[in-house]
Amino acid sequence: MTRYLVVPQWQGSPSSRAMQLIDGAQAIAGDLPRSSTTVLDVPMEAGESLGTGIHRLSALQRVRGLVADALAAHDADAPGEHVLTIGGDCGIALAPIDHAARRSPGLAVVWIDAHPDLNSPDSSPSGAFAGMVLRAVIGDGVPGLSLDGAITGDRVVVGGARSYDDPELAAVEEFGITALTVEALRDADALADAVLATGAEAVYVHVDIDALDPAEIAGNAHPEPFGITVAELTAAITRLRARVPLVGASLAGYSPASAAAATDDLGPILRVIGALA
Repeated sequence: MTRYLVVPQWQGSPSSRAMQLIDGAQAIAGDLPRSSTTVLDVPMEAGESLGTGIHRLSALQRVRGLVADALAAHDADAPGEHVLTIGGDCGIALAPIDHAARRSPGLAVVWIDAHPDLNSPDSSPSGAFAGMVLRAVIGDGVPGLSLDGAITGDRVVVGGARSYDDPELAAVEEFGITALTVEALRDADALADAVLATGAEAVYVHVDIDALDPAEIAGNAHPEPFGITVAELTAAITRLRARVPLVGASLAGYSPASAAAATDDLGPILRVIGALA
């Protein structure tokens, strides 16, 4: 059985997009089974960068702690069941990946995203943590918002990314990250093959909605053309799960234009959730 943790507000996004992310997360939560879903109440705080170049760092650190506490509570209540974390921007994946790595040594991380999120505070064009998350996952980040080295670059597979900044391309080389193009992912076995090639014994899968082609979903604040289809993505995840144990997952980035439009894309989103759950 899968447990769901919904985090409607992740403090790393600008206020206008944050409201869209909240609407999207709440719409998804409304279609999840109530008995196995926790909606995390995140306080609204501006936060301070604390001289790091990461906007709202102090608030991000606090939210990471709240998510970690919620995951620990899930373990106490239902040990062994994996959690699918939903909502906000890609920052929501940091604490769940840390949680999964502590439970499953030898974990691989699959990052399905139009953008690889491999900037550093120095290279980021925006200062938003959402564009730095994967780099923090592999331990190259600021204290309190970075993992401790449990996930190394050679156990990270980026899939479907098609908008790289130059420093992100350099990071792929520097950290030995495997990168699969959209075309490569159309072979349903390619993702599983790449994960198994890392030597991993378990996998965590993160999906940003913008990995999907814009024709597949309207509620995407950062559309990139020539993305993967829902059918191709779910096939790849299904094949991966058949070959490698899934111990955690996250879905981020659903940002409908308004609360009224938030249910328009639930069909394809629930198909992706079904593959991850």
